[in-house]
Amino acid sequence: MARHNAKHQKHKQSVQKLNHSKKNNKSNQQTVNRKEQEQYCHKIKTFLQISAKGQLQKQELAQKCHSKRNKLAYQSAIEELLKKGIILERRKSYALASVRNAFPAETVRLHARFGFIRDENGKEYFVAGKFLLGSMVGDKILAREIPSRTGSPEAEIVSILEQNPNARLTGKIVPTMEGLCLLSEIVGMPLKIDDKNSCFYKIGDKVLCEITHRGQRHMEHKVKIIINFGSADSAESCVKAKIAEQDIPVGFTQKVLDEAKKVSSVGVTEFDLQDRLDLREEIIFTIDGEHSKDLDDAVSIKKHANGWTLGVHIADVSHYVRPNSSLDAEAFHRGTSIYYANQVIPMLPKALSNGICSLNAGHDRLTISAIMELSPEGDLLSQKFYKSVICSKVRGVYHECNQILDNIASPEIQEKYALVKESLLLLAELSDKLEHLRKLRGSPELESTESALLLDETGCCIGLAPVQRGKTEKIIESCMLCANEAVAKTAREKNFPLVYRIHEKPAPERIENLKEMLLKLHQPVPDFNIDEIKPGDIQKILDTTREQPCFPVINNLTLRSMAKACYSENALGHFGLALKDYAHFTSPIRRYPDLVVHRILSDYLDGAEIDWLQKRYAKFTENASERASSTELRAVQLERDADACYAAEYMQAHIGEIFKGVITSITEFGMYVQLENRAEGLLHIHDMPQGQYEIEENWYIKNILTNEIYQLGDIIEVTCIATNISAGHIDLAKKALAI
Repeated sequence: MARHNAKHQKHKQSVQKLNHSKKNNKSNQQTVNRKEQEQYCHKIKTFLQISAKGQLQKQELAQKCHSKRNKLAYQSAIEELLKKGIILERRKSYALASVRNAFPAETVRLHARFGFIRDENGKEYFVAGKFLLGSMVGDKILAREIPSRTGSPEAEIVSILEQNPNARLTGKIVPTMEGLCLLSEIVGMPLKIDDKNSCFYKIGDKVLCEITHRGQRHMEHKVKIIINFGSADSAESCVKAKIAEQDIPVGFTQKVLDEAKKVSSVGVTEFDLQDRLDLREEIIFTIDGEHSKDLDDAVSIKKHANGWTLGVHIADVSHYVRPNSSLDAEAFHRGTSIYYANQVIPMLPKALSNGICSLNAGHDRLTISAIMELSPEGDLLSQKFYKSVICSKVRGVYHECNQILDNIASPEIQEKYALVKESLLLLAELSDKLEHLRKLRGSPELESTESALLLDETGCCIGLAPVQRGKTEKIIESCMLCANEAVAKTAREKNFPLVYRIHEKPAPERIENLKEMLLKLHQPVPDFNIDEIKPGDIQKILDTTREQPCFPVINNLTLRSMAKACYSENALGHFGLALKDYAHFTSPIRRYPDLVVHRILSDYLDGAEIDWLQKRYAKFTENASERASSTELRAVQLERDADACYAAEYMQAHIGEIFKGVITSITEFGMYVQLENRAEGLLHIHDMPQGQYEIEENWYIKNILTNEIYQLGDIIEVTCIATNISAGHIDLAKKALAI
């Protein structure tokens, strides 16, 4: 037995020695591979540099480098050089990247036939479809700026450095000669489906797919279907697919729901009221849309000999959503609530958004109040902020308040608003003064291009109309602007960190392009310095063209010429509002930047030192600004995509009908026409009267045979000939078709 154990022990030691030897050999092999990889990197760069065009066919390069000696090291060298952006991969060749002209960027948005990328400084570039190299949203890429055709920055992708492993596509299942395929809105051509790993699907379904194989072009990608949303002829299904495609969180985890329930179930306690200004007896009330449930702002007003005292009282969400909590992490991740059609994807669970944080009439609610003193003319003289408690007297509704102001309200509505009617009339008076001051500042009055959607009980779109804003909507907007200015002014003067809402001056090249378009449209161009443009200069353009038939086009061109508003930790002012100080303070239930502003302001009101606030929040406001700007862009894009799907669903029932519309843009393949109901469709060159056409992009299309010209801003009659609800497209023709 002892002899057996000794023999076993000797065998065990031999095995351990052998394994140790193998491990060392493996380690040495890895070292050798790394050296060979570096040698291959040098060879690859050398052979490409001495080649005539700086590129070689893949097979030729492999032969020159003698890749067969160590295929693994050679391939590793290729991958490393690609990832670093030193070489570029073409379909059948490798080429040296022109590092001097190339820059790292990320693909941020894709559309049919084109996309957008963003460099490390946040600058966006338009990329035509032929220059996208099959790039997907989230890919890290190497790009090069190219001459612009429109005045806006344009680029081409020269290499994909790092693929987004979570990239997804949505589309419709269509029949082809090769079987059922995915027709994606981005690709525009059927993609092959991996049937073995896909869920059930059939012709006409709207689906979400993962990419199983990447090609050099979008049309070469292969996919597997992971979610089937149902019929692609349902706008509701198509929007759900877009939400999933962008990985927008809809539901909340149980942990977040439990935390929301816990902090809200306690209600408003006596302990909560300590050191708060008690405003429960004041005449304070809310005014919102009829179907709104997240009521986060209320107003109060007093008029006196020296002017006005305006109160704006905002739900103190920061009291319930604490730093480092699950609720806060979720709110930071979402960034904003998203509203589309009759749906909302909330930033916070209903227990907060519709419950304890919502300023429901007759309920005590914790708030942060901005009490502002204004001159008789409406100028902001001073402001103070308080942690407060209110009890809203009335749950106001926009259209009911508008009836009160227009003296057409029913006795029932008159009775409902009896307690707050005087305040409502004072708010209307003050709002007129604030609006007058806004015009004096030169704040541009750009018109909204949104459409109101009318849905039936099944969620199908049965009507489109321009969004109507009454007197009361403008009153609330004026009050909120005043409070937002006040909080930003306080932060700047007291030098504590904040998340500001900023809107920088338009780029000079965009304004130059706008002036050129005005001249082409035979519209007057106000005299101003492009490099020192002021908000009033933009307003002059709008004022001189507002009564012209082409005004919708000029309104759109002006919108496109403006910089995008975003969030920043720096107080850079707001060009569009012509304000030096501006932040978002009034919607903490649905916007994370507002919640951050409340949190910082709350600490300041509790007596925190400025140095402490700087140390605690300086980096956080930078991170929060970046995240909020990103999630806002995502939300805006989804809302636009949703509007397009629902508009196509509505127009589905009107195929064959004739509509009047204005030409809003000219492209190399036709023109876009905005109909009177605000739906926008494409009039493709193939669906225009027979002829030979000359196109000057962004300006006109001319039929050389008849001399008929279709110019930007012209009013024309078109026929709706087809819709694609899945893609949100409406196809138009110039003349009525026999159907």
